[in-house]
Amino acid sequence: MKPRLLLNENMPIPAARRLRAAGWEVLHIAERYASVTDEAVMALACAEARWLITFDRDYGELVFQRHLPPPPLILLLRVPSYEPEEPARWMVELYASGALLEGHFCVFDGETLRHRPLANRPGRAH
Repeated sequence: MKPRLLLNENMPIPAARRLRAAGWEVLHIAERYASVTDEAVMALACAEARWLITFDRDYGELVFQRHLPPPPLILLLRVPSYEPEEPARWMVELYASGALLEGHFCVFDGETLRHRPLANRPGRAH
């Protein structure tokens, strides 16, 4: 079963549409909760057990420096230039490859994927 996704406001709408068309359950912040804080986005992802997909580096600070409870997975996309549907393709390909590890902060640069454990996940030791 595919994980439920929460796309941050900075994700292109065409990527959300493509993921939905491929059978993913997607909540896009721009469609329902535009302009909410990063903390609110992360709290929503946690409350609904959704994987958070974003281009915003601030989530690393929220998790690793401020120690806010993270969602099951955060995927930070650090790709400077892309077509509006490409983030959906990356997500599908990374998921299909088994490269995305729940309980991790993942960073994808368009070619490589790095992982860092989310040590302060709810239910895990701090």
